[in-house]
Amino acid sequence: MFPARPLVVVALTASALAAAVAFQDTDPGAKAPAAPEPAAVTTAAPRYWKGNLHTHTLWSDGDDFPEMVADWYKRNGYQFLALTDHNVIAEGDKWVDAASTATRKSAVAKYTKRFGEKWVETRTVKDKAQVRLKPLAEFRSLFEEPGKFLLIPSEEITHAYAKRPVHINGINLRDPIKPLDGTDAVETVRVNLRQVNEQRAKTSRVMIAFLNHPNFQWGVRAEEMLLADELRFFEVFNGHPGVRNYGDPDHASCERIWDITLALRLGKHNLPIVYGLATDDSHGYHEYGLGKVNPGRGWVMVRAPFLTAETAVKGLEAGDFYASTGVVLDEVARDGNTLKIAIRGEPGVTYKTEFVATMKGTDLAGTPKTFKDKDGKETPVTGTYSADIGKVIAVSAELTPSYTLTGKELYVRAKVISTKSPANPYAKGDVEVAWTQPIVP
Repeated sequence: MFPARPLVVVALTASALAAAVAFQDTDPGAKAPAAPEPAAVTTAAPRYWKGNLHTHTLWSDGDDFPEMVADWYKRNGYQFLALTDHNVIAEGDKWVDAASTATRKSAVAKYTKRFGEKWVETRTVKDKAQVRLKPLAEFRSLFEEPGKFLLIPSEEITHAYAKRPVHINGINLRDPIKPLDGTDAVETVRVNLRQVNEQRAKTSRVMIAFLNHPNFQWGVRAEEMLLADELRFFEVFNGHPGVRNYGDPDHASCERIWDITLALRLGKHNLPIVYGLATDDSHGYHEYGLGKVNPGRGWVMVRAPFLTAETAVKGLEAGDFYASTGVVLDEVARDGNTLKIAIRGEPGVTYKTEFVATMKGTDLAGTPKTFKDKDGKETPVTGTYSADIGKVIAVSAELTPSYTLTGKELYVRAKVISTKSPANPYAKGDVEVAWTQPIVP
């Protein structure tokens, strides 16, 4: 006897049913009617996609569940997100305390309300309630939609040299990467960038790596960045209130570090451009405001014809993106030797675009500088360099500013500064800005 088979009911439209009946009545050797030719998956022109490349969850030192974090970004208009927990990719079996703090209790309650009791897995171990952290493979299908939202497996490769933080984000990784020691800060940066490059070569998977928050605990100096051959990206803006984007009287800002690095790499060391990213580095999702480590402060807008991890990474590699804390650019394009920008203006908001460059022949010799740390120890910091490095060479108040290169520049980049305050600023007094990537003659 054959086992009974379940009854399968197929609903047909009237036209499909008629076609099936008509086909039954034809010669047994006849072929089925051809299905309509499918339309192209995408024929759209390249557009900008909004994404964050630095985010933390309970898989490391964030304070919320990965599903809640992904949900926040999707609901707030992002198209892609990299979850970059410290030295881990969200995979495997991991449980966390469900009631260790008031914040954790609140997180579990909100998680259960949003996703339901059947989704949330709990257990009790030695009288302590625990909640299972879902790996990326289990929850990504809840959020991902073609052309609408994408999650990219990533990791913050977290290390240090001589107690100075050296953190590298690997984007679109297949496997987690264990940080390696270097003989100095430069080699620590390089050896961990190399690990991402080696995984990329081994897997034939498109991925990139970038240096995080160089001013976090004054971890990486401009002189170290400019000597790291493999470095292609760094965070010019990071939304964590403790990373010191703007420097202080003794330390260069991240933008100043960027210009020094660009000028010396291009004008002295014959090394490629370093691109500037804006990210959140978000950890806190329950209390919002100044001094909190919140999402929504910095992001990248990557130009690509469609939304995949590969096209996002390739757009970044090509420098076809801009970084922003709120300013929206409809176009950043190079037309011959002219850099053209189109700003999406808002009522009541004015904009100033500064074109920043270092000219060929500028004095690139710096003066070493030290700083006494909290223990009174003299520590090298980014040196003092000519004011002509990273000089504003043109300013525009138009919504379509442009600059034509003369051939005398080592590079040119633009910064668009608005008069609008961010909804949740990184620092008091901030206004929304955008940074384009440097171009060379």
